[in-house]
Amino acid sequence: MERRKVGILGATGTVGQRFIQLLDQHPWFEITWVAASDRSAGKRYADAAKWKLDTPMPARIADLVLQPNTPAANTGDVPKIIFAALDSDIAKELEPQFADAGCAVISNSSAFRMTPDVPLVVPEVNADHLPLLTKQAAYTSKSGGYIVTNPNCSAIGLVLALKPLEERFGIESLFVSTMQAVSGAGYPGVPSLDILGNVVPFIKNEEEKLQEEVGKLLGSFNGNGIDMLPAKVSAHCNRVAVIDGHTECVSIKFKKPVTREEILAAWAEFQPLAQHHLPTAPAHPVIFTDAPDRPQPRFDVGAGNGMSTTVGRLRECPLLDWKFVLLSHNTLRGAAGAAVLNAEVLAKMDLLPGKHLHTKTGAGLAENELVNA
Repeated sequence: MERRKVGILGATGTVGQRFIQLLDQHPWFEITWVAASDRSAGKRYADAAKWKLDTPMPARIADLVLQPNTPAANTGDVPKIIFAALDSDIAKELEPQFADAGCAVISNSSAFRMTPDVPLVVPEVNADHLPLLTKQAAYTSKSGGYIVTNPNCSAIGLVLALKPLEERFGIESLFVSTMQAVSGAGYPGVPSLDILGNVVPFIKNEEEKLQEEVGKLLGSFNGNGIDMLPAKVSAHCNRVAVIDGHTECVSIKFKKPVTREEILAAWAEFQPLAQHHLPTAPAHPVIFTDAPDRPQPRFDVGAGNGMSTTVGRLRECPLLDWKFVLLSHNTLRGAAGAAVLNAEVLAKMDLLPGKHLHTKTGAGLAENELVNA
């Protein structure tokens, strides 16, 4: 099996570390380049990064020398596939530079999510939006580079649960209240005296992101852009004293009458990527639990290796139609894992730059075969 060389921007941060954890033994990708800010460039990764994950820092990565975070200033061999884990303000400056240099920038940042020609993608939900990247100026120039983004960490778990319902029943309106883990704020994140024994009912820009991104994710690609889902979405976003796992309470109004059995069937039968053998894709993107007090972060956040959304407490809503609770892992499914899965789908669609990928399962899948799955 031939592995593609990849690089990581923002490699020392918490999402950058998740990228390293997920990609170190990945069968399709090999980390050969890591970059960080000027204060870290030139140092060994192990000397610059304060490792925060529950698995050891890979020895091979520990010895890599951190490179400058711009392609022009770089002394190393910059790969054509870049996973970006940057703050939004920095991403606005750096990600277009790498795209202009011919790189596929697979971003976790919010900087370009709502840009009209940038795909905002959760593969099980809207892989058919990926051809939008061919409209970008960098792609149509000689460089062939582009930017693809994954959504806000709360939006990802939510739209996984919503997609099979929207397909079958149509969504008219949606109310969601989130209880978001502190790891979503990065490291060092929320001060302990602000969060312990407390709920913080404000996360800057979070409600706006969630409301906007759902419309783009569940919208339709018309060949030139995205027609937004017209459903009304109202969000409350709260920070709670949980390490990993965003919990969301959802109330939903459908366009037609729906039974409990029909909702459960829609979730159970939702396996759009099952036949494509993507290494990071969960077997079941949506897992229903009928326990009356689940899902809970302590018990359910690792479902599907952290890549599945767990839903529970499905019941009728006296205000709208139905309501339920969902849980997803915010730094796996909601961040680095989402971007890795996007890269796997891009590889299957032959949209990554460089040599084609050869795998035992036969990559080079035709574009329409995947997006119509």
